[in-house]
Amino acid sequence: MTGQRTPHQAADTAAVVTGLGTCLPETVVTNDDLAQHLDTDHAWIQSRTGIERRRRAAAGTGTGDLAVAAGAAALKSAGRDTCDLVLLATTTPDRRCPATAPSVASRLGVEAAAFDLSAVCSGFVYGLTVAAAMITAGTCQRALVIGADVYSTIVDPTDRATAVVFGDGAGAVVLERGRADQPGAVLHAELGSDGTGSDLITIPPDGPHLTMRGREVYTHAVTTMARSARSVAERAGWHPADVDAFVGHQANLRILTSVAKRLGLPQERVVANIADVGNTAAASIPLALADAAVAGRITAGDRLLLTAFGGGLTWGSAAVVWPGVEPVCDVRT
Repeated sequence: MTGQRTPHQAADTAAVVTGLGTCLPETVVTNDDLAQHLDTDHAWIQSRTGIERRRRAAAGTGTGDLAVAAGAAALKSAGRDTCDLVLLATTTPDRRCPATAPSVASRLGVEAAAFDLSAVCSGFVYGLTVAAAMITAGTCQRALVIGADVYSTIVDPTDRATAVVFGDGAGAVVLERGRADQPGAVLHAELGSDGTGSDLITIPPDGPHLTMRGREVYTHAVTTMARSARSVAERAGWHPADVDAFVGHQANLRILTSVAKRLGLPQERVVANIADVGNTAAASIPLALADAAVAGRITAGDRLLLTAFGGGLTWGSAAVVWPGVEPVCDVRT
């Protein structure tokens, strides 16, 4: 596979996670609900994806609505009321033009640089890396990184290959300028892409709905996520035994299991909430982090290995020391 890698390595100064917030729509769609109009059943969906239910935004609820709620929750978690950067990772902006992030910033009541970032399911890791680099470079002091997607607006409800997989949601973190030796530090990150696979996950020019070639995506995802995560762990000086939690993009439970096996990580260190929320694209990693924190599966000082893979093709990984922040979770109708 060809591609370009963009490394980021923290020196004495680092971007530090100080807050975590999420937002999920209230409506729950179960596998049995989908089976009423698709040629499938709960057992088929669960065995192939690990998904049992997902959330769906109400009619008229856009990405910006979920992003504002998750962003406000993250700022509350951090004990802050403002920031100087709002970065929104999304594939489902409210409009093609302008970007959704400036509206999100305005609705949050903050005066900040604001822009959207499109890296599909790798969007949160891309956003985390870009914001961390801007902080260490001195471009900003405090960033709000949001991953939010409303895939129900781009998925064909009659397409079994995608309708059973995706859910709606948003998650956000606050990053602040700090030190590389303190909990919450983003230590190392790596991004990559391979445009020769751009047709594997795409919305065709002549169609309104997302299409995905699942088997090929699975193969690319496992290989690439494992390679990227291993590279970042090695640069952080971490052996498999040093990694307390592996937090991968929640695309498919079998992908998470296979990647962890290639990394030499036991399954009990794999953070997975895909059964309850499905694949929420750019929102999946912060949603998984929040669930793990609430459940006590990750605590202050834990070494976390984050990795994601998405359309583009894009991928990215990051090594983060968990700060033990208390997430704030929101549910919107």
